[in-house]
Amino acid sequence: MTRRYWNINLEEMMEAGVHFGHNIRKWNPKMAPYISAKRKGRHITNLIKTARFLSETCDLVFDAASMKKQFLIVGTTKKAADSVLRAAIRARCHYVNKKWLSGMLTNWSTTETRLQKFRDLRTKQKTGRLDRLPKRDAAILKRQLSHLQRYLGGIKYMTDLPDIVIVVDQHEEYTALRECITLGIPTICLIDTNCDPNLADISIPANDDSISSLRFILNKLVFAIREGRSESLRNP
Repeated sequence: MTRRYWNINLEEMMEAGVHFGHNIRKWNPKMAPYISAKRKGRHITNLIKTARFLSETCDLVFDAASMKKQFLIVGTTKKAADSVLRAAIRARCHYVNKKWLSGMLTNWSTTETRLQKFRDLRTKQKTGRLDRLPKRDAAILKRQLSHLQRYLGGIKYMTDLPDIVIVVDQHEEYTALRECITLGIPTICLIDTNCDPNLADISIPANDDSISSLRFILNKLVFAIREGRSESLRNP
């Protein structure tokens, strides 16, 4: 049972379309416990269960944030990218919202090398050192910087593997999820009716194709993380 009140309203969840699942032909039978009905050829997620799981997850991220744990939010689809960026900025979390580079976590030493290169190039740009190079050399380095910013910009301050990874689309972010499983990094996943709930450590049954649904879920998690961070400041 959840320990805190997170103001998770069923009517607001319905307005956000959190309950809409996929076409019944695309469902994963493992999602049966989280489905309440079929309507117009698509499954409907049981929002009472979603509210319970979301509340319990908010408890978990609150506790983790209060212990200064580091979060990584992953969502690279066009629908998810902006919501992930906004959520990560508000919660002061790391994020990946463009493309997951294979081995980003499992080959962390290579990622660290890329991040150091990224930081060096950013410093050279800020200090004007790039502009003092020959035009051809400067152009090459600026293209490298642009590429690194696109794919590593959300983790530029990450100095170690994250403590918890939040995945907003299990199918699209399967590579990231598998890396977390390999490394034993706890994961929180939004699971739509076509997903496998057994792949995540913590599952939140919800529509992962709707921007309003993604924002609803992420807003609750962000609020809990921010509250946890505030708690850590009150009780250092």
